[in-house]
Parts: sequence; structure tokens; C-alpha cells
Amino acid sequence: MMGTKSGNGERPELARDLGLSHAGAIVVGTIIGSGIFLVPKEMMQAVGSARLVYLAWIVGGLLSFFGALTYAELGAMKPQAGGEYVYVRDAYGPLSGFLYAWTWFLIAKPASIATITTGLVRILGTFPAFAFLSNPWLSHPFTVTYGQMVAIVAAILVSWLNYVGVRRAGDFQFLFTLLKVAIILGIVAVGFSYRGGTWANFTTEFIGAKGGIAGFFAALVAALWAYDGWNDLNMVAGEVRNPQRNVPLALVWGVATVGALYILVNAAVQYVLPAAAVAASERPASDAVALVLGRAGAALVSAGMAISMLVTLNGTIMSGARVPFAMARDGYFFKSLAQVHPRFRTPSIAIIVQCALAIILLLLGGSFRQFFSLAIFAEWLFYMIAGSTVFVFRYRDPHADRPYRVWGYPLVPAIFVLVSALLLGFTFKENLPNSAYGTLAILLGIPIFYIFKHRKQLAAK
Repeated sequence: MMGTKSGNGERPELARDLGLSHAGAIVVGTIIGSGIFLVPKEMMQAVGSARLVYLAWIVGGLLSFFGALTYAELGAMKPQAGGEYVYVRDAYGPLSGFLYAWTWFLIAKPASIATITTGLVRILGTFPAFAFLSNPWLSHPFTVTYGQMVAIVAAILVSWLNYVGVRRAGDFQFLFTLLKVAIILGIVAVGFSYRGGTWANFTTEFIGAKGGIAGFFAALVAALWAYDGWNDLNMVAGEVRNPQRNVPLALVWGVATVGALYILVNAAVQYVLPAAAVAASERPASDAVALVLGRAGAALVSAGMAISMLVTLNGTIMSGARVPFAMARDGYFFKSLAQVHPRFRTPSIAIIVQCALAIILLLLGGSFRQFFSLAIFAEWLFYMIAGSTVFVFRYRDPHADRPYRVWGYPLVPAIFVLVSALLLGFTFKENLPNSAYGTLAILLGIPIFYIFKHRKQLAAK
């Protein structure tokens, strides 16, 4: 464990309680959420053929893998809490680091938590026993549904789990990630056992697809959303044992494992359903299993989706709180957010505030898609910026200790940064209102930074 106990007069530090198995589970468990179960419909509607859907999955997997390789070098070189915030701060200065952390804290993570919990409620709503979730729980002074309350309770419970110790949260992540992978492999086995399945489905097409380059980019964005979350491990690098070894290993093997699982799931679904059926289905994996096992099979997939989203929620909450914590430790945010709980050794106040912001979003209401659109622009902007820091550090600190060097440098990180920039432009154009709100929120961070900078200078005198 790292740091000191509060009893000796020094401030408590975060504990390095996460091993390689926990780190790998953070990568795999956070990535595999609802996306693999939901986005095949959007991808098929965008490109119209199984071949192009697979191309989007492969390109998305490669881009995510290139990002993981890039972040593996950064994480091994700078294994501190905050991950991307640390890289952006050290490469481009305190203002850039602050704007990243400000956007992450204010928009990206609360919106991600709201997205996941709203998706969880959406999945639970498919069970007859949870049909009441759309009913109002509170009607005055404003309407709050039972579904919103379930989403809020889920956010609070998983935040509490992270509050009482990163090891407990890590154990939860590991055990339920194993269960998640087992469920996915079960779906694959069931799909390929279908007597009515045929390889001819892989040559079928959906006539009403968007098509063209715009269609492929739309499918690629959907695939990348399903792959999203691989960077979360870097945020908790300050709590990983032997991070110089374990962070690169977990990133590389974790993303590769997810890519293989995604290809298998889509192959199984496509073996059961033709392209038109995939495009028409709200939950292609669930419908495919239902054809083989009936309603019980569909219910099993829905239960697997709910478990999957809980694991993703745990990884998201775990990683999210470390960024404002690191920024506050640098003196550029409220000091209370820099506190480490003397007993649990977690960034307790940062976890509470993060949960509160997510609850505000959930109470304001909004759809799964709206929360997702709010988060995606900010995420891709900082993927691009954080990925580019590897070039800055290589140029400025050529002799620095690098326990892991990104394979294929400079081509691999260059491709990642370039495609991230292209996707950023595409998502900005496709989600203009939410992207504009995101841009405005980022710019509002500039005067906030100078307020905290001034306070820091006064405190130093």
C-alpha cells in the first residue's frame, strides 16, 4: 500500500490495492457495457451489410487498440492518479490540464454515469415485473419517475462501494467481470447452436441503410462507443500495484480480449438473424437468443445486460473521481476534493460530489441518447489531446524512464490522434446542440481556472 496513515501527522494517501487481475477487470468490465447488445441495430442501419458492420467493428477495435498502446506508454511513464489529466497538464500546462479535468468533472463523467444508469433502467423495463418504472414516483413540484429513482439509487450504491475502499470495488469489478464474460460466451454458444442459423446471413443486406462515408462513420462511432472505457484504468493508476508492468499489460490484453468477444457475439447474432432483422431489432442479441431458447433466453440476455451495466458503472465511478481529486491536489480546485478518507483511503469527497452531479442530471430528466451525446463530444476531444502528449514527452524528455514504449511509434499514436480528430469533427457536426453546450462548458472553465490560480498564489505568499 502507498502513503501514510492519518495518525502520524501526515495526510493519508491513496492505497495501491489493485493487482493485475483488478486492472484487467477494470479494462474489460468497463468497456463491455450495453453497447455490444444495443448498437448492432444502429450499425446495420448505418451501413446496411454484415461485411461493413464487421469492418466497422474491426476498425473500431484497431483504433481502440492503438489508443490502448499509446496510453500504455503514458500510464507506465506517469502512474499517478488522474491519468489523462496528468498527461495533459505535464505536456501543455496547468490551464490545459484544468480544462480537461473541468470538462471531465462537470460533463463527461456525470453524463456517463447518467447514461449507464438510464440504460440499466431501460433494460429492467423489459421485464414485466418492472413495468412500473415508467410511472411517476413524484408528481409535484416536478415529475420524477420510479425509473429515475432506480437510476439514482444505483448511482448511490455503487458510489458507496467505491467510497468504502478501492479494493472492495476492485473485487466487485473482477468477480462480476468474470460473470459478464461467461454470459457473453454463453450467448455465443447459444447462437451457433441454432438449427435455423445459416452462414448465408453474412451476405444479406439492409436496403434502407444510410450508406456512404457518412454511414460508415456513424457505424464506427457506434462501435467506438461500445469499445469506450479502456482509458479508465489510467485514471486509477495511482492505486495499481507495480503500475509500470500491470497498466500496459491490462490495457493491451484487456482491449484485445474485448475485441475478440465483440467479434464472436456479432458473428453469433448474424448467424441467427439476417441483416434486415438486425436493423429492425432493438436488442439483436436478445432476439437471437430468444429464437433459440424462447422468452427465457431473452430474459437471460436482459439479465446479463443489467449485470454488465452495473460492472461498467462501477469502473466509471471508480475512475471518474480520481481526476477532480488530482486537480484539487494541484491547488486548482476546491481543497475538499483532494481529501483522502483516513480509514478507507479513497477520494471520498470527490466520489460524493461526482455522484451528486450525476443525480442532478438524472433528476433533470433526459433520454439515454441525450446523455450519451452530451458525453461523447468531450470524451473524443480529450482522447485526441491526451493521445498527442506522447509526442510531446518523446521530444521533450527523450531520456526519461519509459518502462513500456508504444509499439509502432510514431505511426500507431499518430493514427489514433488523427482518427480521433476526424471522429471529433463528425460527432460535433452530428450532435451540434450538445457539442455546442460542451464547447461552452469547456470555455467557461477558463475564468474558473484563473480564479483558483489566483487563490493558489495568495496562499503561497
